[in-house]
Amino acid sequence: MQINSESHIAHPLKDVYLAYRDQLPQIASHIPDIKEIRVESRAESEAGPTIHNLWVADRDLPKMIKGVVKPEMMQWDDFAQWNDAEHYVSWRLVIPAFKNQVRCEGRNSFFADGSGTRVVLTGELHIQLENVPGVPKFMAKKLAPKIEEFIVNLVTPNLKQVNTSLGLYLDAQS
Repeated sequence: MQINSESHIAHPLKDVYLAYRDQLPQIASHIPDIKEIRVESRAESEAGPTIHNLWVADRDLPKMIKGVVKPEMMQWDDFAQWNDAEHYVSWRLVIPAFKNQVRCEGRNSFFADGSGTRVVLTGELHIQLENVPGVPKFMAKKLAPKIEEFIVNLVTPNLKQVNTSLGLYLDAQS
């Protein structure tokens, strides 16, 4: 399923791009539902850094699923390859609890837009329910698109919230 999000941040391209690339751990405190973003590794290259961040969610869960959803299900690894000349990042997310069931990857592109920056996220989410224990194989193919749609509709506002939070962080830095 396609993921698309577009936001405008009222700060110059260079500031937005560098904050997104280099300051996500500091921005985390401005993002609702995120407990922390931790840099696990960073390797510099001429084109731009390769960064592995661990995102840890801090979200209240309904009582009926608290016993089922384990803490490791509320975090994900973000593997990012930055292209400094073209102002984009290609990313791949891995949910440790669902390594073989979920594939999510895409690109964030940054464009100068007047005095601000336009951030365009495009990506894809694929869920393979046939690999999830307890899900009958005959139901997996029918359920997967519905679950993908539900997740995309759930996370798209959060993607915009990350950009809003980044803008608030930059406002506070000014």
